[in-house]
Amino acid sequence: MNLSDSQTGGLGPRRVSAMEAVLGHLRGAIERGAYAIGDKLPSEAELCRTLEVSRPVLREALRALQTMGLTVSRTGKGTFVVASAVEDPTFGDYAASDLLEVRRHIEIPVAGYAATRRTPENLDHLAHLLDRMERETDTTAWVAMDTLFHLAVAEAAQNPVFRRVIEEIRDALARQSAFLNELGGRREQSNREHRAIVEALIDGCEDDAVEAMSHHLDRVETTLTDIVRPQRTDLPTEGGPEA
Repeated sequence: MNLSDSQTGGLGPRRVSAMEAVLGHLRGAIERGAYAIGDKLPSEAELCRTLEVSRPVLREALRALQTMGLTVSRTGKGTFVVASAVEDPTFGDYAASDLLEVRRHIEIPVAGYAATRRTPENLDHLAHLLDRMERETDTTAWVAMDTLFHLAVAEAAQNPVFRRVIEEIRDALARQSAFLNELGGRREQSNREHRAIVEALIDGCEDDAVEAMSHHLDRVETTLTDIVRPQRTDLPTEGGPEA
């Protein structure tokens, strides 16, 4: 089986990357019962040889399986299947559903406060950060700035407790962002959503800021749901997402 890790962009439906192809293959095998709960997956070397992909590509797919809650990695022993279906992905210490629930209760009202309390310095920082994000092509660097963006919105609300809460979930936010970008091609869409948030803050419109942040989190939830319960409409090719 050839799941080459070459990456190509293209117009039309989003094409899947080699990592997504490997992930889909392994996830499908687990969900079909080819690997039952308690089974150990083949070694990395064997999987790389069978699927004809590089080790970095395979390891990304294995990390995604673990995030989805399908497997666990045991040092020195290998990767073992622990579930037959994806229920609720985990990002660091937090389940996706718990993380999203907290984000809705915190970040939506925070955006409203930020619209009425932001300083010129806050706006300059957000605008500069957003410009950098829109130019950035490296996913890892973009993900780091994504978390900084949400911290900056919290800072603009002028309440240090809000910033502290976002700091507490910062690692989970970064893991979720990387997951959604790798498997959901979220980066460009997220940039547009961030732009709408910043424009609402510049206008000082609380209602618009609340609506923009709410829309952003709605799209996060939709993309996550599509990954967890895929409709399988992506083309089975080796091209990578433009993200």
